[in-house]
Amino acid sequence: MMMTSVQQLAQSILNDRPTFQAKLGIILGSGLADIADKLTDSISIPYAELPGFPVSSVEGHHGKMIVGYLNKIPVVCYQGRIHLYEGMHANDFKLFIRTLKYLGCRAVIMTNAVGSLTKNVDAGQLVLISDHINLHPMNPLTGPNDEEFGPRFFAMDDAYDPGIRHIIRQAAKQLSIPLTEGIYLSVLGPNFETPAEIRAFRQWGADVVGMSTVPEVIVARHCGLKVAVISVVTNLAAGLSKEPITHEGTVHFAAKASHHLGRLIEASVVPIAQQFSAQ
Repeated sequence: MMMTSVQQLAQSILNDRPTFQAKLGIILGSGLADIADKLTDSISIPYAELPGFPVSSVEGHHGKMIVGYLNKIPVVCYQGRIHLYEGMHANDFKLFIRTLKYLGCRAVIMTNAVGSLTKNVDAGQLVLISDHINLHPMNPLTGPNDEEFGPRFFAMDDAYDPGIRHIIRQAAKQLSIPLTEGIYLSVLGPNFETPAEIRAFRQWGADVVGMSTVPEVIVARHCGLKVAVISVVTNLAAGLSKEPITHEGTVHFAAKASHHLGRLIEASVVPIAQQFSAQ
């Protein structure tokens, strides 16, 4: 049987460590790449060196895959993600996520930088995503379905896994890290939202807004990966503050919050991995 591009890519990544089998994937968003420094016995591979792999052009996204161990758990960490506004296509998101599946991952923890739709949740705070509202104009699964990965039609009721969210909440409590839960609204970008849009989003029930993540969540759920998303609030959304919203500010405040986020992820990976071992 002919190998798929995803299989070939996964095999090329593991050429130097054929016995490595990841349990978790971690995707780091804007300004959060330093969390990958916590990995041990790791190898770093620039996206540009991976055949056919999409490469991000956005500041704050290092564009590297780190294969190694976090708190002794084998993980694959993406330093930087891709965005639809960069001109990416459906196949880019499929390859980005399905590679994690072929490397052995059972779940993926994603992080991102978001704007808050309420003054009660300010810059630097962490938000555990419980659901999303998708305003992206393109679904990454558009086109012929690949039955190898999942069915044509599938539910998104528990897109953000309740069990993993419980583990992350417990870890935050033990570490005394403030953590709220909320609904993520994803827009295309790259422009920031207008005050009128923000007022509408709040009426729809959204708590935070960003320009990424949902395409990856859709592909991950399609291929059976469990998902958790932790957002870092980097600014109040348009109309809620007199401070101008800039990408530089996003990267700055995300980097400041990365210490707490790194501790939270590091504490969560062991019980998450144990959950799969018990199944």
